[in-house]
Amino acid sequence: MGWLYLRGVAIGFAIAAPIGPVGLLCIRKALADGRLAALVAGLGAACADTVFGAVVGLGLTAVSQFLAQHETIFKLVGGTFMAALGWRTWSSAAFAIEASESGCGMWRDFVSTFLITISNPATILGVMGVFAALGTSAKPVGIEESWLLVTGVFSGSVLWWLVLSSAASAVRTRFTPERMRMFNHLSGALLLMFAALALGSLLVP
Repeated sequence: MGWLYLRGVAIGFAIAAPIGPVGLLCIRKALADGRLAALVAGLGAACADTVFGAVVGLGLTAVSQFLAQHETIFKLVGGTFMAALGWRTWSSAAFAIEASESGCGMWRDFVSTFLITISNPATILGVMGVFAALGTSAKPVGIEESWLLVTGVFSGSVLWWLVLSSAASAVRTRFTPERMRMFNHLSGALLLMFAALALGSLLVP
């Protein structure tokens, strides 16, 4: 059973590792507000990754079918939300530590990354690909093994966000306000690009 947990950790880490819109947001939070703020933001994505991991790993076909049937809505919501975040990031000041270090600000970051991840159909496709690569050995048998796998997925995803937030916060002191402003512009532009791709895919049959 320990191996099943470790497989779950590997799955969670592999799901979270690709740098996308949530990764950009977490790097920005680490540079502007420190490791804790970035880790809290990453936890939102980790929770969403765990939901998808449970859907695929536990064979919850009803949930999987629901996600597939409402893919257009998820893309519309996720793309619009990402566009708003991108514009907010682009136009933000160099540092906004006072506003973001509060509990309310961290909670908002957590919810934002959760919504971006859970509304992205590509996430569940990535989860399915990782499970397929690992084969049937990653399939749990019984309630206890199922919870063990889901816990492993969450642990692996959290591990990645801890690594990323720690690495980004380690170079925080090197970022002057001007460099941070440039990074805000760059990450905001990339978020807007991700949003455009998500919304543009709705026009493709």
